[in-house]
Amino acid sequence: MKFSALDLSPEIQQALDECDYSDMTPIQQKAIVPARRGKDILANAQTGTGKTAAFSLPILQQMADRPKTIESGFVRAIILTPTRELAQQLAETIGRYNKHLNLRMLAVYGGVNLDTQQKKLRHGADILIATPGRLLEHVSACNVNLAKTEFVVLDEADRMLDMGFVTDVLTILKQTPDKRQTMLFSATLSDAVHKLSRQILTRHEQIKAAPQNVTADTVEHVVYPVEEKRKADLFAELIKKHNWFQVLVFTSTKAQANELMMDLKYDGIDAVICHGDKSQGARRRAVADFKAGKVQVLVATEVAARGLDIKGLEHVVNYNLPYLAEDYVHRIGRTGRAGQKGQAISFVSREEETALANIERLIGSSIKRIFMPGFEVGSRDGLRKRIHKKGPKKRTNKATRTQIIGKKSAAKKKNK
Repeated sequence: MKFSALDLSPEIQQALDECDYSDMTPIQQKAIVPARRGKDILANAQTGTGKTAAFSLPILQQMADRPKTIESGFVRAIILTPTRELAQQLAETIGRYNKHLNLRMLAVYGGVNLDTQQKKLRHGADILIATPGRLLEHVSACNVNLAKTEFVVLDEADRMLDMGFVTDVLTILKQTPDKRQTMLFSATLSDAVHKLSRQILTRHEQIKAAPQNVTADTVEHVVYPVEEKRKADLFAELIKKHNWFQVLVFTSTKAQANELMMDLKYDGIDAVICHGDKSQGARRRAVADFKAGKVQVLVATEVAARGLDIKGLEHVVNYNLPYLAEDYVHRIGRTGRAGQKGQAISFVSREEETALANIERLIGSSIKRIFMPGFEVGSRDGLRKRIHKKGPKKRTNKATRTQIIGKKSAAKKKNK
């Protein structure tokens, strides 16, 4: 089914044409029409399936059908999302759809000066994209009034629940009218998500664009069994062997991310890092450089699992498996988007086999194992014998690696 069949306003259709949108995805086909009619929606949709358009286009169309003057401090629509990265991405994407309507859009999230956001909120907004914690701060400070809000969207609802935002979300919704349209989008439909839907939705329509808790069909899953201490060596080996141009790699902790970053630089691989200890500006620059193809690898913790939309990203690597099996779905959702092919690669040590089994149960299939010569995982005695016989790749300690990296950087500058 094509977007042109929806009879959208000329301004929205023009924006979609400029985005090269022609055929609708399954979630868009199922959600847009009932949402446009004002129905509450509970949608099970994976990342990368076009769900942003599925909930934003109906709101934009209803606003175009019923234009209103924005009152000072009031907002017509709220889109709640768990992370600042996703809030930024939503603002960018919906901004493209809104290009010719010129509705007033704002995004508020942590890590940015509260007073600056307060000044913008005074003028009100047609659409407000926000993280729950920051919006609640503005509500408590009387910077924004939700008493006339007509639309509420909870994007990545399962993640918001995982991050402990349920109380903030319910507190925010109490400030909105009972007669509102509410849409809840979630990659997974857990018991907690169903419980929340019963609390906030009215005579809703449930939509499933794909079987529950599965990943996109466009993603190939592979596992490399490997000793924990040899993961960095294996990663560098695969990058060079397959000439991977752009790789997003997830670690479980900031310390692991920092260590891997140093290892990659030691191996001469251009990489940037994105985790919670980095400033908002540093994280933005890292993602921008990666998107622009200036660096080969983006090393990230869970903070970047939602909100990254990198066109044509073919490889996502789980350097460590996530603690929650559901987070595997969110991590690898960065690849195989919009019908394009992608590959999800996981490095799994013996200690992570249980986590791998949980992931396989969640996605409903076993994942192909690839045994890389020289990196086999056997008994500890057998591994020690092989390494002693072949000789391991020589590694240096952190201090020495830092000195070597510094010398290489200085040499590059001198040659320039």
